[in-house]
Amino acid sequence: MSELFDAASIAVLERQIDEWLGHIRGQNPAIDSVDRGDGDDKRWYVRLRGEEKEFTTIWLTLGQRTLRYETYVMPAPEENTVALYESLLRRNEKLVGVHFAIGVEDAVFLRGEIFLLALTESELDRIIGTLYAAVEQCFKPLLRIGFASKFA
Repeated sequence: MSELFDAASIAVLERQIDEWLGHIRGQNPAIDSVDRGDGDDKRWYVRLRGEEKEFTTIWLTLGQRTLRYETYVMPAPEENTVALYESLLRRNEKLVGVHFAIGVEDAVFLRGEIFLLALTESELDRIIGTLYAAVEQCFKPLLRIGFASKFA
């Protein structure tokens, strides 16, 4: 089992993530904004401008052992669900550190987790880049499968 971080260690990591995200935002013109969750939430929102999908928001949630990350890709498909889910599973095979998942209201998400012991600024940058690139590459093709009649 991975190491459980205590409150003091989590607080240090929170500050580091704030700093890392500020630095990453300064280096990446696609990042529109970085915000924090309300109250005691250890959650960040990274909003990126895209070309294929207008905006992609990545949610980062700090736990006691892992940082969970996810982004909404598209709503539940209206048609061709088998073909869409097959496409997602085939795409999962090529992804590193992230996977497609079915979430709330059967919407499609990209999700992943990293152990806190492995979390660095470069890993956080890689995570954001991976999620962004995956959404940009798959968004329109997935829409064309799941909402084919709207594109006819």
